[in-house]
Amino acid sequence: MKYVDFKISENVGSIVITREKALNALNSEVLQELNSTIDLIEEKISEISILTVRGAGEKAFVAGADIAEMVQLTPIKAREFLTFGQRVLDRIEQLPIPVIAIVNGYALGGGLELALSCDIRIATENAVLGLPEVSLGLIPSFGGTQRLTRAVGPSVAKSMILLGKKIGANRALELGLVSDVCGFAELDVRLGKIISTLKKMAPVALHAAKDAIYAANNMDVISGQELEVNYASMCFSTNDLREGMNAFLEKRKANFNGM
Repeated sequence: MKYVDFKISENVGSIVITREKALNALNSEVLQELNSTIDLIEEKISEISILTVRGAGEKAFVAGADIAEMVQLTPIKAREFLTFGQRVLDRIEQLPIPVIAIVNGYALGGGLELALSCDIRIATENAVLGLPEVSLGLIPSFGGTQRLTRAVGPSVAKSMILLGKKIGANRALELGLVSDVCGFAELDVRLGKIISTLKKMAPVALHAAKDAIYAANNMDVISGQELEVNYASMCFSTNDLREGMNAFLEKRKANFNGM
């Protein structure tokens, strides 16, 4: 059975996790399919300017990793499963295009970790986010201890992880964990506005900015600033920079071509 649906329309890639009866929980099959989907995205990256990720249905983005599968694992097998999950989410984070998570319902454990690997997160009003693994005798292990701490700071991350605390969409918005909250019926309109805005940006600059932001979590400040100025200088070699600056001076909309 196929659990990951992938389509491309108008240069926008769309990943939908379709294990709806299990609230889209991540098991080995889903992770393998996600990994294969990323292979395909990398092959077709010239055709894709933006990627969206969501879960099927209204109840859950991804309710977590599959506990029924995990409870059977030995420490060695658990390490293989968790390391592979980290690798898949790392690959999503490292894609050169903006990735938007559509948090439609529960995003718990591995689900929140998947959302955290995306660049922009929008949530429905019924969304519930959390990393409750400690209540199961585990800790977040698809990168959650690292990405949540970087996203909301150590104090909030400790509260959520150590207490197994779940938060609603509005609290997530207050914390900056998501950038937008709307009703389920409004999702496509809200998503369309974000996609429309991203499509107006210079593609080379978008890719460079994303990589520089990613580096901020993995470099010291001096090295990060050096990377930033290197990318900015590279932008001056592009037609898009001249077009963007001239359009600003001429008070017109820029027409970027990705070069």
